[in-house]
Amino acid sequence: MADWAGFLGATMLWVKAAHIIFVIFLMAGLFMMPRFFVYHHQCAVGSDEDKKWIEREDRLRRIILNPSLTIVWVLGLLLAFNGNYWGETWFIAKFILVFALSGYHGWMIGYFKKLQQGQRPLTEKQLRLLNEVPGVAAAIIVILAVIRP
Repeated sequence: MADWAGFLGATMLWVKAAHIIFVIFLMAGLFMMPRFFVYHHQCAVGSDEDKKWIEREDRLRRIILNPSLTIVWVLGLLLAFNGNYWGETWFIAKFILVFALSGYHGWMIGYFKKLQQGQRPLTEKQLRLLNEVPGVAAAIIVILAVIRP
């Protein structure tokens, strides 16, 4: 067993691969949900189209976003403990950004619930701007994880 394998041993690379796969699923959902919100805003509250958007958003939340976020955290923490990265500056910065991105996920779920209730507190322009958050965060997180400045 190589030194870098830690307590996960030979399974470490499989755990890392699974972590990356579920990060991709999570990011897809984080990109899709605000775009769904933009389209949802364009329909009348209580209309059939409104109900269809609520169902689409709920499916995205239940099938992709929530499970992916959970799996990403479990596998990411396994990898962090396996590599004992807790004292590394790059890791602390990455961890803070991942925590913030998880908060963004929570905000999206809260906004989804407002849409379910017929509320539209943000404009389409604001939602389009918020759609950029996961892309910027992902770019910085990948740089931190790969370059480890």
